[in-house]
Amino acid sequence: MDVLTDALLVLHFIGLAAILGPALAQLRSTGRHITMTMVWGARAQLLTGIALAGLVAGDDDGPSPAKLAVKLLVALAVVGICEATHKKGAVAWAFLTVTALTVINICVAVLWH
Repeated sequence: MDVLTDALLVLHFIGLAAILGPALAQLRSTGRHITMTMVWGARAQLLTGIALAGLVAGDDDGPSPAKLAVKLLVALAVVGICEATHKKGAVAWAFLTVTALTVINICVAVLWH
C-alpha cells in the first residue's frame, strides 16, 4: 500500500508542476492563457487527490475530512476553470484565478494541521 500511496503522491506532484510550470513561465507575458498542459495537470491533480484521499480515509492520523473537502472544492474549481477557458485564448482572469487557487491549495495542504 505504501508503494501505491507514494506513486500517487509523485503523480500528484507532477500534476502540480504541470499547472504551476506554465503559469510561472507566462507571468512576464501579456497574453496569458490556460494551456493544455495546465488542463491535464488539473485533471491529474483531481484524480490523484481523490485516490490519495481514498487511501487515507480510514487512518486515524490522516487529514481531517474538512481539509479534504476544502481541497476537493478548490481542485474542482481549478479543473472547471481550466476546462471552460483553455480554448478561448488569452483569458487573464482565468489564468490568474487558476494560479491563485493552485497556490491556495498548496497552502491548505501544507499549513492546515
